[in-house]
Amino acid sequence: MRGVLVAALVALVVSLLGTPSVIRLFRRQGYGQEIREDGPSSHLKKRGTPTMGGTVIVLATLAGYFVAHLFTGAGFTASGLLVLMVMTGLGAVGFLDDYIKIRKQRSLGLTARTKFAGQALVALAFGLLAVRFENNYGLLPGSTYISIVRDTSLSVGIIGFPLLAWMIIAATSNAVNLTDGLDGLAAGTSAMVFGAYVVISFWQFGNQCAPGAGPLEPGCYLVRDPLDVALVAAAAMGACFGFLWWNASPAKIFMGDTGSLALGGAFASIAIVSRTELLLFVLGGLFVVETLSVIVQVAFFKATKRRVFNMAPIHHHFELAEWPETTVIIRFWIVSGLAVAFGLGLFYAEFLSHHGGNL
Repeated sequence: MRGVLVAALVALVVSLLGTPSVIRLFRRQGYGQEIREDGPSSHLKKRGTPTMGGTVIVLATLAGYFVAHLFTGAGFTASGLLVLMVMTGLGAVGFLDDYIKIRKQRSLGLTARTKFAGQALVALAFGLLAVRFENNYGLLPGSTYISIVRDTSLSVGIIGFPLLAWMIIAATSNAVNLTDGLDGLAAGTSAMVFGAYVVISFWQFGNQCAPGAGPLEPGCYLVRDPLDVALVAAAAMGACFGFLWWNASPAKIFMGDTGSLALGGAFASIAIVSRTELLLFVLGGLFVVETLSVIVQVAFFKATKRRVFNMAPIHHHFELAEWPETTVIIRFWIVSGLAVAFGLGLFYAEFLSHHGGNL
């Protein structure tokens, strides 16, 4: 438990105290955000605000994780390192996207095909590596069984698993990217979801199955490194909170694709190694709503040449309906908090169902 607290605290301090230096550096370098001309007119005043702030979130998370290991003396684990690999790899893809936007002075960076290829490379590497590194009890970081709050009986097989990992990672990273459109919206929502995974992973650590248990053993959790996953989630949560101090409206810095892709990759990979793949869609309910709003808008417009929303993603719909930006952000945070609470409730209810409610 001490390691989890140290990871969160170190990441918080690094992010909170390090972001102002990054803001000054990026201002000197002219790393300012370009704004979509077809977006809400109120956003035009944000042009030039430093972007690529996601680098702080990634570096603070790494710092929190490694300092916590130095503090506790515990060894690194395959699950923790794989999650950090995905977070850093997708952060690098996002960094390239942000840098091209800045250098070419446009709101579009990498081509869709190039960004898709970068996400696929990182996700497939994770998928291939997650079914290796068996520990002394025969557990792997990933599982070929589709999971909800633990593995189900439905398996995609050793070949299908990398493809499943790719789909989950690509979908989640793009969902967070779509949500990152208002000051502090993605950072605040992400902090809540990471907090939920601290609770889930630490609970799994306290209720691990005995060696030799089967893949569908009820009442306990067959996960390889739950305590280390909790440590990663705690570090990422602390990094998001520290960054939010400077990213809250009016934002002094944006996370950019560097941050949104990294955070989405971290969520997806944590869900996979903690065997909560489908539960992620409940915990990250706001990300799902934002993504669905885009899908509905595009599909309906193609079919009828009319729009369902004023603008998609849906947070822009409410802006154009003349909600103040801070009102949209706070109400969306409330929605996200409710989704996280409901997801944690489902997780705990499933646990109680195997113990007769006697806890």
